[in-house]
Amino acid sequence: MALALSELVKKKYVDLGLSARTKIDAMRELVELLAMNGEVGEPEQFLEEVVARENKSSTLADRGVAFPHARTELVDHIVLAIGRSRDGIPWNENGERAHLIFLIGVP
Repeated sequence: MALALSELVKKKYVDLGLSARTKIDAMRELVELLAMNGEVGEPEQFLEEVVARENKSSTLADRGVAFPHARTELVDHIVLAIGRSRDGIPWNENGERAHLIFLIGVP
């Protein structure tokens, strides 16, 4: 089954002004966006799974884009939240910053 990006990107799951100063807080803000809209039933557990996956290997890509994600039973379809930090959030052990974060949950 093909899934169009337009089906995943919804305005209510986008925060262009993240207030977080750490990567865990940034991921928490994005998980909360999904939870407030009924996409994640157990947001703290989902956050723990995303953080555990991120701790295995950083998802920071070129140009300050990060893709934290988890394959989990806590969602019943693919979910996506997007956040932006103008100042950037220190994302890896080298202090490289993420400015655009795509948090993904996959069943």
